[in-house]
Amino acid sequence: MRRKLGLLALAAVLPLTLTACVGGFAAGGGGSAGDGTGEVQYWLWDAGQLPAYQACADAFAAENPGVTVKITQLGWDDYWTKLTAGFVGGTAPDVFTDHLAKYPEFMLNEQLLPLDDLIARDSVPTTIYQPSLAELWVGPDGKRYGMPKDWDTIALFYNKAMTDAAGITKEQLDSLEWNPTDGGSYEQVIAHLTIDNNGVRGDEPGFDKNNVQTYGIGLNKSGGGDGQTQWSMYTGSIGDWTYTNKETWGTQYNYDAPQFQEAIGWFRSLIDKGYLPPLEKTLGASDTDQFAAGNYATITEGSWNINTITGSAGLTVGIAPTPVGPTGHRASMFNGLADSIWSGSQNQEAAWKWVKYLASPACQDQVGQKGVVFPAIPSGTEAAESAFQDRGIDVSAFTRHVEDGTTFLFPLTEHGAAIGQIMTPAMDSVLNFSADVSSLTEANDQVNSLFPQTE
Repeated sequence: MRRKLGLLALAAVLPLTLTACVGGFAAGGGGSAGDGTGEVQYWLWDAGQLPAYQACADAFAAENPGVTVKITQLGWDDYWTKLTAGFVGGTAPDVFTDHLAKYPEFMLNEQLLPLDDLIARDSVPTTIYQPSLAELWVGPDGKRYGMPKDWDTIALFYNKAMTDAAGITKEQLDSLEWNPTDGGSYEQVIAHLTIDNNGVRGDEPGFDKNNVQTYGIGLNKSGGGDGQTQWSMYTGSIGDWTYTNKETWGTQYNYDAPQFQEAIGWFRSLIDKGYLPPLEKTLGASDTDQFAAGNYATITEGSWNINTITGSAGLTVGIAPTPVGPTGHRASMFNGLADSIWSGSQNQEAAWKWVKYLASPACQDQVGQKGVVFPAIPSGTEAAESAFQDRGIDVSAFTRHVEDGTTFLFPLTEHGAAIGQIMTPAMDSVLNFSADVSSLTEANDQVNSLFPQTE
């Protein structure tokens, strides 16, 4: 069978045509079903989750004689580079941790095995996960390309020594509000936590915004087209704004909307005021490292970084929810990972056994007990909450978004790589003040030109 594949690099997709044989139930792929035994290659990128999934692999092997799982952990950039090269070279893993920003390209290039027939054959439930997670992995063709493994939201981490010294209480931090006009109590707190090299706070006379010792809030790059940890909680709570014209698989983006640009304009103003670091100062060091070093008093970060941030030596860290916006509610992007099977795997039957196990309470409850991420199955989430609580970490700032229904979905569309090529430099230019916020309208036009235009 002839099938067209693509090499999805970080910058572009290069079309290639390869020849592969279809075997077993490898619908749309070039792999073979296999006999359900042997070694399954499994890749993930988060070193913090490796022990939890190794425990799952050991338990899985004990329950499935003749099947073993070899786990490979790679750093984020190496992971995607080697994975996409493996798709083309025939060396990709049987199963891998998949991301919403990546899977549309893999799906379109027929590099993922549709799971629907396997799910139906084995009567595997898909309604046991937190709301919306399973639906995220259903493509526009109606086929399912991944089984949910976890979810994440965003919250505000703060250095308790700094907030105590500033006289800011936990109650204040838990009830912050923001607006794009004057920033509300949220900007007031950020300003008060900012300190220049002379010890003057951002809201005090004589503050030198060009010589800042500690920024009230940190920055991790410009956020590109989704701004997950940078600005999505503001654009998500400013009003009736959504990334695209549909919740998933939209075909028109809305970066030209006045309310979106108003929120980004306010966010940029924090840099001009000296409360948020200039974009050039964020290069070469992560916001979590800067926070640990005492250069940032607060950072907005994802739940996947709970242990990294709270485990910083010498720091006592608190976690507050995102601020209430003009809409009267908080907002957080709701993202989720899944496990997918490479369509070219020569051992898809064993790979499916492993994916089924990863997506089951047996594994997800065990992952939850490690207290690293929030598993997709509610019982796994509860186990994670208990594990964090046992270590003295209150994670309710993250879970309340799911409980209160104040989440919005990652912008899941086609052309992810090309959109990144457009929006990352566009947002960089806005935050480094080389372009006005209104320039995002032109960037939006470029993004929308990637999609078929309809009357």
